[in-house]
Amino acid sequence: MRTNFDFSPYRRSTVGFDRLFDFLENARAEQADNYPPYDIEKVSDDRYRITLAIAGFKPGDIDITARQNLLVISGRKSENRNKDGNYVHMGIATRAFERRFELADFVRADGADLQDGLLTIDLVREIPDAMKPRKIEIGSGATQTLEGRDERAGQASATDQHEQAEAEAAA
Repeated sequence: MRTNFDFSPYRRSTVGFDRLFDFLENARAEQADNYPPYDIEKVSDDRYRITLAIAGFKPGDIDITARQNLLVISGRKSENRNKDGNYVHMGIATRAFERRFELADFVRADGADLQDGLLTIDLVREIPDAMKPRKIEIGSGATQTLEGRDERAGQASATDQHEQAEAEAAA
């Protein structure tokens, strides 16, 4: 038995988490369709692999679409196996499917391969340089004015002294 959980108190007291709450609400609303079966593997700290079992599908029957934070894999096979009526039993699933995967920020699809009835999609997480941690150097504590003078000592700053030295060397 599933209980419905109300996220509205959390929505009122948070900012910027709308996508997370939408994901949680949609995840519980989805039906449990488990076709095609899949695995998600963590290959390294920033690489993942999704493997779907899609026996009977050719590369032309499959469509992989990567949108922002969403990977959609769909397959559609034309049903013409039993046109001549020779099949006594048809148990191999070739029905159309659509499988959606929510991706974290900065995760993108890197490539896909279909071999032995298994579709593998490689994902990589690439954090932009601006988002990576960086070391901040600690200065001497002297504050600079707009004119480039050190306010504490009342003397020219190191930049001004350097420019003065270059001017004297050029003369």
